[in-house]
Amino acid sequence: MMELVNLLLEFSQTIGYFGIIFLMAIESSFIPFPSEVVIPPAAFLAAQGEFNIYLVVLFGILGSLIGALVNYYLALTLGRKVVFSLAETKTAKLFLVTPEKIERAEKYFLRYGNISTFVCRLVPAVRQLISIPAGFSKMKIRNFLFFTFLGSSTWIIILAILGYVFGANEELMHYFYKNIKIICISLFVLIVLYILIKKILYKKLINNKCYKKI
Repeated sequence: MMELVNLLLEFSQTIGYFGIIFLMAIESSFIPFPSEVVIPPAAFLAAQGEFNIYLVVLFGILGSLIGALVNYYLALTLGRKVVFSLAETKTAKLFLVTPEKIERAEKYFLRYGNISTFVCRLVPAVRQLISIPAGFSKMKIRNFLFFTFLGSSTWIIILAILGYVFGANEELMHYFYKNIKIICISLFVLIVLYILIKKILYKKLINNKCYKKI
């Protein structure tokens, strides 16, 4: 395990800040590349004085936004039918992109609206693809960037803290990372419940008003 950690640290030293932007853009697009192998090693090097932790976070967020915009504009330009057709190709499967995964992300977006582009950035497996249904629905770019920024910055700051504090201790970092994933998923569930309850109460309020008018 320590060999893997050392390899990641050497890799982070080599790529520098612009490498962080490039790799996080890949991670945030449709190509599977975990942010966990980019941000924590770079943050640990920041703790050693090799990088600046604020720049690690800043460039990580910037790369994440670039990747999300790639997905957004692909979906917006090509449309649902073409994107789903491309997802059925062998090339897409090599990148672990399938129509089922896109459809799952689309269901989240259609059910929970714009806020899903924030919440789903914290959920593994959905994080990268949530930008696609936002493009399908022609979500306002201002809103898309705002919610994506919130979700991406939250996730990257969490990873940066883990790398900065526990980067040298791979087992300890893995332990905290596992618990943070549980917290993020729990947060997602709570927000979903809040939205559902709000919708139910709103419908009841509308029905009561209609009933009184009758």
